[in-house]
Amino acid sequence: MVQKETMLVAADNSGAKFLRVIGIPKKGQARFATVGDIVSVAVHGADPNGIVADHAKEIAVVVRVAKEVRRRDGSYVRFDDNAGVVIDKAGEPKGSRVLGPIAREVRERGYKRIASLAQEVW
Repeated sequence: MVQKETMLVAADNSGAKFLRVIGIPKKGQARFATVGDIVSVAVHGADPNGIVADHAKEIAVVVRVAKEVRRRDGSYVRFDDNAGVVIDKAGEPKGSRVLGPIAREVRERGYKRIASLAQEVW
């Protein structure tokens, strides 16, 4: 689970290194987001030659969470870190690569482009 002020690792090559969650839009008064949810983020530590600028406000999709997520079949999946992929308003990733594994729930939520770019889908 990811809440406000959580630091996410950038799981793409958009130029961002870390993403700080500053809001969880479209979930009403929800206090946390999980795999496949959209979050508003602030970029921390960006590459000067990257697509996104340092301290810029962006939107991202959460692709990995350290807290276990229960699936419909009763199994649980968890990862070593919290990670996100920076996306544009159309839902397409800004980077051209997705690094590390991502959860299957991301593909089920409709982010097929992110799933196809990922090295591995769990």
